[in-house]
Amino acid sequence: MTGTAEPARNDEDFDPGAAAALATGRILHDTRQGTKRGVVVDSPPGAGKSTLVVRAARELADSGEQLMIVAQTNAQVDDLTDRLATADPGLAIGRLHGTDSPPDPALDRHPQVARSPKVAELRGRQVVIATAAKWGFVKDVEPWRHAIVDEAYQMRSDALLRVAGLFERALFVGDPGQLDPFSVVGAEQWAGLSYDPSASAVVTLLAHNPDLPQHRLPVSWRLPASAAPLISDAFYPDTRFRSGTGPGDRLMSFTGPGDGGAADRVLDEAAAAGWGLLELPARFTPRTDPEAVGAVAAVVRRLLERGGRTVSERSPQPQPVTADRVAVGTAHRDQAAAVRSALARLGVTGVTVDTANRLQGREFDVTVVLHPLSGRPDATAFHLETGRLCVLASRHRHACVVVCRAGVDTLLDDHPSTEPLQLGVAVKFPDGWEANHAVLALLAEHRVRWDG
Repeated sequence: MTGTAEPARNDEDFDPGAAAALATGRILHDTRQGTKRGVVVDSPPGAGKSTLVVRAARELADSGEQLMIVAQTNAQVDDLTDRLATADPGLAIGRLHGTDSPPDPALDRHPQVARSPKVAELRGRQVVIATAAKWGFVKDVEPWRHAIVDEAYQMRSDALLRVAGLFERALFVGDPGQLDPFSVVGAEQWAGLSYDPSASAVVTLLAHNPDLPQHRLPVSWRLPASAAPLISDAFYPDTRFRSGTGPGDRLMSFTGPGDGGAADRVLDEAAAAGWGLLELPARFTPRTDPEAVGAVAAVVRRLLERGGRTVSERSPQPQPVTADRVAVGTAHRDQAAAVRSALARLGVTGVTVDTANRLQGREFDVTVVLHPLSGRPDATAFHLETGRLCVLASRHRHACVVVCRAGVDTLLDDHPSTEPLQLGVAVKFPDGWEANHAVLALLAEHRVRWDG
């Protein structure tokens, strides 16, 4: 890793703003003036990845360059387009889209954003933004000198290969701790090969170009001081980062009193410590464990009923924790559907409930997480994936409550990884077993037992 120093471990010596500015300056220098074909940036949760992409795009455009931006989903493309147009109303932006996937109507408020399914109609714009899938169909155009690839670790290498001829140089920005690229087909036959199409674009890129400049953003502006150390140590041991805020900079409280129940007690614990574990009795259960789902819904309802309030560096005056600032995270879609039904029965609306895959990249004040291993008789590779737990545990600005049945630590010890080792495939570190144990060890300090 080059270009960015390890954040100071002594709080008195660490200036988060200065550290972030130094890293950003080096990244932009290599992007604008470097001689290598690519620059790679690792970004932990909430480190300002989108802010960096917007700034890099604006600086390249201001210098007279035209550039293309690649993101992985239409939602990400629309969000980046909106951010860029808001930051620079004079920037001529093209939103390239599929004929069956029109852009978000919210982009109508930006008159400088032109939209078309044909790249020829947008080629003259200063910035053209589209998904990797859409860029893959673009042919016979003069290459852009610069490209920015957002969420690069979630891009498969075959997708990068399809678009690589469209640009001369690229800035690759992504989070190495999040979920790996998704594939609907098995890829075992390519495992260990340098051209494995299912591998991350960044992993393959660096395997073939180890001399590319690599940087990282050293500060998470999302995660509070209570969360950053755990997430950094458990999921980013080789690229540690710090919180942009210190203890006491963010506070959470309630306007209404607690009723003494487990849901209120775990909320009080999470408000005070940033973490709360609501532990149900050990038991093997169906995936949509009714008792656990009910506990999740109860925590959310009490959070809103008691009138949660937050104070932070964004606002010294207490701000209400409204339903749109609360999320529930699960491992499976049927679990998310069960939680939505449970919330609806309680009259709770407006709360985001979704899987880790769909919550990736989003930010909330408070999250409630149904642990991926809760109630399971085994620990599969899917449920042990570090990226899944990392996403679920790193969406919050103030507090995270984890709902889980007891016995996961024993389950982990009884089911060590049995995935076959394959030649040429780098072992992902840390593995899910180790990361889960690290998270459980901290949560055990904030345990509240469910009393029904």
